[in-house]
Amino acid sequence: MCGIVGATTQRSVAQILIEGLRRLEYRGYDSAGMAIWDGKQLQRLRREGKVQMLADAQQQTPLTGSCGIAHTRWATHGVPAEHNAHPHMSNQRIAVVHNGIIENFEALRKDLRSDGYVFESETDTEVIAHLLDRSVQAGNSLLNAVQECTVLLKGAFALGIMHKDNPSQIIAARKGSPLVIGVGLGENFIASDQLALLPVTDRFMFLEEGDIALIDRDSISIVDAAGEIVEREISTYEHSVNAADKGGYKHYMLKEIHEQPTVTKAAFNGRISEGLVDENCFGTAAAAIFDQVKQVQIIACGTSFHAGLVAKYWMESIAGIPTQVEVASEYRYRKAVISEGTLFISISQSGETADTLAALRDVKDQILASLTICNVPGSSLIRESDLHLMTNAGPEIGVASTKAFTTQLVSLLLTTLVIGRRFTLQQDTERQLVADLQQLPEIVAKALLMDSDIEAMSASFAEKNHALFLGRGELYPIAMEGALKLKEISYIHAEAYPAGELKHGPLALVDKDMPVVTVAPDNDMLEKLKANLQEVRARGGELFIFCGSDAIASDNGYHVLRMPEMPEILEAIVYTIPMQLFSYHVAVLKGTDVDQPRNLAKSVTVE
Repeated sequence: MCGIVGATTQRSVAQILIEGLRRLEYRGYDSAGMAIWDGKQLQRLRREGKVQMLADAQQQTPLTGSCGIAHTRWATHGVPAEHNAHPHMSNQRIAVVHNGIIENFEALRKDLRSDGYVFESETDTEVIAHLLDRSVQAGNSLLNAVQECTVLLKGAFALGIMHKDNPSQIIAARKGSPLVIGVGLGENFIASDQLALLPVTDRFMFLEEGDIALIDRDSISIVDAAGEIVEREISTYEHSVNAADKGGYKHYMLKEIHEQPTVTKAAFNGRISEGLVDENCFGTAAAAIFDQVKQVQIIACGTSFHAGLVAKYWMESIAGIPTQVEVASEYRYRKAVISEGTLFISISQSGETADTLAALRDVKDQILASLTICNVPGSSLIRESDLHLMTNAGPEIGVASTKAFTTQLVSLLLTTLVIGRRFTLQQDTERQLVADLQQLPEIVAKALLMDSDIEAMSASFAEKNHALFLGRGELYPIAMEGALKLKEISYIHAEAYPAGELKHGPLALVDKDMPVVTVAPDNDMLEKLKANLQEVRARGGELFIFCGSDAIASDNGYHVLRMPEMPEILEAIVYTIPMQLFSYHVAVLKGTDVDQPRNLAKSVTVE
C-alpha cells in the first residue's frame, strides 16, 4: 500500500527518489518523505499530502547526496501528518522506511522508552529505528542489528534502512510485504514495485520471505532467513517503459478501460492450440495436477473476489466440478474443512494481497495443489504457488481495477475449460467455447463504442447519493463489481443484489431517489428479470438497463442501452465494460480523484 524507493549511486539521487515516488502514487498515500546522506549527515525532508509537495520542498531546500531512501505513507498508525511521515529516524544515526504493520509495536515502544528513547510519532515504524539504534550502540554490526531486530517484530514488513556509518549502503529486509532490488551498473536500487525504477533500470531481483540484502553501488549481498548467503535470480522487466503512461487519456482508468480489446486478447493469445486450450500454459506439472482435482476452492479479495464468483458459475455449469469461493480475509481466520483433491485457486492483481497470501500459506499442507491467477510476474503468490497463469494485462495504475478484472475472467475461463475436459466438458463443446472466446476482443471494442451514450446516461447520477445494482446468474457478480466501481471512485453508496432478492428486503429502499442499474443479457433468465424490474417500476424506481435484446424498451422510467450481440459465455466479461464506463463518467461529473480515490490503495499489503 505504502511505497518504498531507495538508491545508492555515483550521482545525485533526490530526483530519482522523487520520480520513483511519483510512479508509486497509484498505490494510495497521504504523505511523502526522503532521507539522503549528504557526506556529513543524514538529512530528512517530509511533507503531508502529494509527492508534489515534497518535490516543491526539495526545490526550496535541496537535499544533496548519492545514497537515499524515500517513502509514500498510507496511514495505519497515527493520523496523516508530517511528524508521522517516513523516513523515521533515531538519534540522527539511522533512517528507516517501512511498508506493513508491526503488531507488537506497543510493547516494543514501552521497552524502548524504559531505555530512554523518545518517540516523535504515533507510528509503529519508529520502534524499528530505535530498536536498530539500540542494537548498534550495543556493539552489533548493522546487519546483525537488522537480524536481531526483525526477529522481535511481529507482523508484516518491507524495510529500507540507512546508517550514518555506512553512508553508501542501503539494507533491505522483507517479511510478508513485497520488495524488489533494481540492478544497475555502478548503482543499485530498491522499491516496493518495479514500476518505480523503470527510468533507471529494467533488471530486477526479487527478495524472498525473510531475506536481508546489503546493497551498495557495486555489490548486492543477500542473507536468507536461515542466515545463509544466497543468490537471487535477476529478471528483465517485460513491458514497455511507457506502459505506465496515460497515453493521451485524461485518466489512467479511462486508458485502461480502452486497452481491454488488446489485453483480453493477450490473456488467451498463445494459449490455444488446434482450437483447444493448451494446459501447458499453467506450468509443466499442470496436467498431472489437473488429473487429480476433485473440487476447487477460490480465494480472493475485492474485485478479484467478484471474478471468483463468476468462475464458480462456470466451473459448476461447464466443468461440473464442485467449487467454493470465499473472501480471503474471512477464510484465513476460520477452520475450513478442506476435502481431498482440492485445487486452491488464488486470484490477485498484484500477487501481494496480504490476506490472500496468508490464506495460501495456511493451507499449503492440506490441499492437492495451488494455482494463482495474477498480473505481476515475480510476485509472492506466483513464487509460492504450484501453478500460475499470468493475466497479461500489463501495468494497471488506476486504483479501481478494470483491465485486470476482465483478464482475470478470461484466465478463469481458460482454467474452467482445462479442468472441465476431465469431467463433463466434451471436446466439441470446448472447441465452440474457445471459438466464442476468440471473438471477445472484437465484441469488447463494440461495447466501448457505447461510451458517449453511457456518458449521457451518467448525467442522471450527478446528484444521486445511493444506487442499487441488479443481476441474475453469473451477471450478479458483475452487478456487484459495478456497485463496487461506483462507490470506489464516485463515493456514491451502492449495493448489488440478485434481482430475485428484491422482494426480500431491498424493495423497501426503492423510490424516485433510488436509481436501479441492471445488467440484462438476453438469456434464459431474462423473463424472470423483467418481472423483477416491474417490481421496481411499480414503486416509482428509475431503471438504467444494459440489455441484450429488444425485449425491454425505453419508456418512462426505463433508460435502456443496447449491448452488442455476443455468445452467452462472454456475457459476464463484456457486460463489465459499461459498468466501468458508467462509474468513470459519474465520478468525473462528481469531480472526484478518479485514479486515486480517497482512503484506498492499489496493492493491499496489510490486513
